[in-house]
Amino acid sequence: MAVTEEAIQHAMTQVQKPQAPARQARWSQRVTETSNALDLDSGVFTWHDPRRIAESLKASAERSERRKTDPFRSAMSMLNFYINRAGRKLPIAQRACLEAAKDELRKLFGKTPATG
Repeated sequence: MAVTEEAIQHAMTQVQKPQAPARQARWSQRVTETSNALDLDSGVFTWHDPRRIAESLKASAERSERRKTDPFRSAMSMLNFYINRAGRKLPIAQRACLEAAKDELRKLFGKTPATG
């Protein structure tokens, strides 16, 4: 039984998987940089001073006219978003600094410290 070139081409097209659409690279970075809620200072999440990070987030949240909730929630949401999206790639020391920034943010807004 002879196999024709046409049969081979047909078989090859049946085996190939369809290409998935290209995944949008670094969507969380884009959200962090172009958020519709806050205009963040450049590199705010890479700073090593929790108080400075919290003050910057507070100032950004208070001056924003595009946020959808109160300034405290906007600032805390952006901080949590960054921590969650960085995940395991976030160095331990920087994670600790950002977690401390949450407490500083609560102090700046006169909120009760987190328990636990």
